[in-house]
Amino acid sequence: MRISIQGEKGCFHEVAARQYFNNEPIEIVPCTTFDATLMALKDGHSDFAIMAIENARSGSILYNYTLIRESGAKIIGEINLRIKQNLMALPGQTIISIREIRSHPIALSQCMTYLNHLRGVTLVETDDTAGSAKYISENRLTGVAAIAPASAAEIYGLEILAPGIETYKKNYTRFLILGNEKDAKTDGNKVSICFSTGHKPGSLAAVLVRLAELDINLSKIQSVPRLNGEWEYLFYLDLELNPDHDIALIEDVLENYTSNLEVLGIYNKGDKLYES
Repeated sequence: MRISIQGEKGCFHEVAARQYFNNEPIEIVPCTTFDATLMALKDGHSDFAIMAIENARSGSILYNYTLIRESGAKIIGEINLRIKQNLMALPGQTIISIREIRSHPIALSQCMTYLNHLRGVTLVETDDTAGSAKYISENRLTGVAAIAPASAAEIYGLEILAPGIETYKKNYTRFLILGNEKDAKTDGNKVSICFSTGHKPGSLAAVLVRLAELDINLSKIQSVPRLNGEWEYLFYLDLELNPDHDIALIEDVLENYTSNLEVLGIYNKGDKLYES
């Protein structure tokens, strides 16, 4: 199986992919952006894609909600990955010799308590954690470190100077596994939907009341502007289902209270928390 990811080999997306597919033989297709990740899936260059959707500390990646909906990709699974950030550099370096640290801005923000104790160090934002490690390795940069997964240090021949420097140890990211329309599942204990409502008081509340009456647990709700100039919003919801829930009935009920209703995917909840 070919799995497209955002980032270089060794990044957290690859770690999540290998955990989800239970270390089965997979071929990683690195992509520079989330758009390219889904384009690889759409164009047949990958069989599935994996994409971060939210972090316990940084919150939701709003752009990815819109990207998934507009791409037509379907959510077929999810995985929760414990994110452990590591400071790494070429062998023989020491923390005191480091004058520049490179990583993705979110990774940097997750490590600020540690980084604030360093003196004379410049932080450089990059597109990718593992990509930063690769850049240091390929250019043999001394005095420069990266913050990345431990797997990146192994792949690119770097040495971990300080493991687990993330500020919050319960730092996890939820990744979605995405497939084409033909891969869409028809059963599972979780469903992701999106819809819009009318501009009148209580329109969203009416939807939430109906979900409660159906005994459905709403585990997440996120609003994203529709970009139509009218300040209207699409609501993205994750619903947790019981075995006896009828998904078709839920859709029929919601159709009466919403517009632009779309099921983004039916899948099983990722209960287990994997370590990176």
